[in-house]
Amino acid sequence: MNTIVIKIGTSSLTNSETGNLALSTISSLIETIINLRQQGYQVVLVSSGAVGVGCDILGLTKKPRNISMKQAIAAVGQGQIMRVYNDLFSSLQQTVAQILLTKSDLSRRSSYVNAYNTFQQLFRLGVVPIVNENDTTAVEELNFGDNDTLSALVASLVEADWLFILTDVDRLYSADPRKNPDALPITLVGEIEQLKELKVQVGESVSGRGTGGMVTKIEAAKIATSAGVRTVITDGKVPTNIQKILNGESIGTQFEPQPEQVNGRKHWIANVLVPAGQLYLDQGAVKAISEYGKSLLAAGIIQVEGEFNSSDAVKLCNEKGQEIARGLVNYSSIELQKILGCRSENISDILGYVGAETVVHRNNLLLTN
Repeated sequence: MNTIVIKIGTSSLTNSETGNLALSTISSLIETIINLRQQGYQVVLVSSGAVGVGCDILGLTKKPRNISMKQAIAAVGQGQIMRVYNDLFSSLQQTVAQILLTKSDLSRRSSYVNAYNTFQQLFRLGVVPIVNENDTTAVEELNFGDNDTLSALVASLVEADWLFILTDVDRLYSADPRKNPDALPITLVGEIEQLKELKVQVGESVSGRGTGGMVTKIEAAKIATSAGVRTVITDGKVPTNIQKILNGESIGTQFEPQPEQVNGRKHWIANVLVPAGQLYLDQGAVKAISEYGKSLLAAGIIQVEGEFNSSDAVKLCNEKGQEIARGLVNYSSIELQKILGCRSENISDILGYVGAETVVHRNNLLLTN
């Protein structure tokens, strides 16, 4: 059964002048989701708006920058958004479930798998999951930063076929069409690197209530397409476009799935885990990893930075500090300080016990540059 993830941003959910919920847009979105369900699609809705709606309820004209205040406002807004969703979905006999996630929920492999199982059970029950970041508990270094990133990771998690990012422009342009009348529309992106060749200029959110801009949507597309998910950026005020796009109409900007897709575990390492340190490698180790797909050995490490434990994620960098890969280490930073530059057969003599032959095994390593 095909799976669709739909992400709708604050700018689409709310009226730009009043900050009130745009009920006509929400109703159209819900009708679209119901129609997709009737056609046999499994649908996940990733919804922003908790902070924006909370600001409206509390009479605040600007979103605060203070994290604890933002989290308190999100707690106010999240309940109101879910009440609206639940009422409108229920009127059409569709059951929904709320799922609040933080990056730390997905950074542990066991909880990542549990999240996957929860989504699958909800699909079997015919329930539409409504996902948002758990703004009230997320800490700054372990949050998604924006729901564009969250939607891409959810699309990867549930092995979706499509990710629709509904926003305040109808598609991607070569520049911001609100500022540059000569901006050219882009309908299809085969590879993300193509955007650099087109010299695409991207900006930040202009609504004042959202957290992302076009740059975060392109990054989300990069994450999703690397997992084989076709991604579309389209006008959030016209949710019915989703059905038209599925029917083959050229609306919005489509990002094609990448031909060399990353398996689920490596995708998790690269896009979910927060690196706890960095390993600097000599030229031989860089070449072995990047050109020949080898594992990282202690002999190729010239410097260790940060404090981390075995099984933590780390960045692998060349001598200039440029990241080339990420992976899960088999040794702590304290152990690596003792064995860096050493041959594998000497590790047990130095540490006094037999450890892994590799520092980062190639199965737990993903090239990032």
